[in-house]
Amino acid sequence: MRSILLHVHDDTGLESRLQAALDLARGFDGHVTLLQSISYAMPMPGDFYGGIGVEFTPIIQEQATALRKQLETRLAGEDARWSWIDEGGWAESRMLEHAALSDVLVVSAADPDGPKRGPSRLAGEVAINARTPVLVVPGSARGFDVGGAAIVGWDGSPEASRALRSALPLLAKASSVTLATVSGKGAADGYDLPPTSGAEYLSRHGVRCDMVELPRDGKHPSEVLAAAAQSGGSGLMVMGAYGQARLIESMLGGVTHRMLANPPVPLLMAH
Repeated sequence: MRSILLHVHDDTGLESRLQAALDLARGFDGHVTLLQSISYAMPMPGDFYGGIGVEFTPIIQEQATALRKQLETRLAGEDARWSWIDEGGWAESRMLEHAALSDVLVVSAADPDGPKRGPSRLAGEVAINARTPVLVVPGSARGFDVGGAAIVGWDGSPEASRALRSALPLLAKASSVTLATVSGKGAADGYDLPPTSGAEYLSRHGVRCDMVELPRDGKHPSEVLAAAAQSGGSGLMVMGAYGQARLIESMLGGVTHRMLANPPVPLLMAH
């Protein structure tokens, strides 16, 4: 994971995801590309001709320039390679464009446009539409331990399989790997691929893992996995993203939707 694409925006999650991206770069001798997308589209109530939005354009540009100078000054003292891209447009579009030649995308769990219930719209969009794994960093994170313990949420689905493959570089460095399945009513008991298939795949790549079955006991699978990650001291969780349609997950409270809303540790996902 040497080509790391970082979403840059002046929000409360910037510090945590910046630290995670830098830690990844150090761990893999990689390069961080900081992508700052600047959108000048500011719809205002009653502003049918966009006149008010135009007045804010210089202010938006000034704020973006100030943020870039601030971060460039700080990054000059970091022991990691980096470069900067600033482009106009929505963050989702720009991230997806540059994802094609990136090994991992780093975004925050919180919505970059301010406090909002539920998972970040940006994280959900890139997780579904990018063909690149996405590292979702909780705002409470103070860095990312590349060699720490890792837990893989396994349900045998194509999404879980893609996430497992995508996470292989990280799992190869992890101090321990746990392949966890959630059993019980309402969990994915009918695996497309059994847990042993995931373990065999890792074994072929020299990665040893422990297979565990976690009882649901009336809890949501996301709660069970989150508790297992915290109790086991995991620094990374790996899971497939949106095995069901995103709208259905948001209505019914699917595992991805709930986990993105409040990930206990950095979360690597692939759809």
